[in-house]
Amino acid sequence: MALDAEFGKTMLQLITSRYDDRHWRKKIEKTLSLPHSGVGDARQQQVFMYLKLELKAYKSRRADPDSWILGGYATKEVIDRAKFQPHLVGEGISAEDVAFLGVDPGPEIDEAWWDEMLVAWFGAPEEEETPEATTDETPSATDAENNPARI
Repeated sequence: MALDAEFGKTMLQLITSRYDDRHWRKKIEKTLSLPHSGVGDARQQQVFMYLKLELKAYKSRRADPDSWILGGYATKEVIDRAKFQPHLVGEGISAEDVAFLGVDPGPEIDEAWWDEMLVAWFGAPEEEETPEATTDETPSATDAENNPARI
């Protein structure tokens, strides 16, 4: 299960508006290190990948883990470039798709919301299996001897 459009929009707002806040910097870096498949909306996924790639700091690809340039002019420039030249983000991205970048999502977005967002990013509803269904679907050795056509 991936983030729905509302969760995705809020997550992108959080990344692009609170990058100068030291309290949120590690959480934003953690979010940028997540796989892009966690974002459900295709346009938001393109924006996320744009931010992920453009904010990546140059480091040795052999030894060092990924890191991001967060804070200061470089981050603001990447966000402004996305807002004012949306075609750089991806094909089919319009100004409306990136208009919310840099806008703070509000005071209700806190650490509890961030934890809930991580659960939604990775969480998939588990399907319950009934014991009868698993035993009926798997043929046993005696079934193979009695009815060879079943296998």
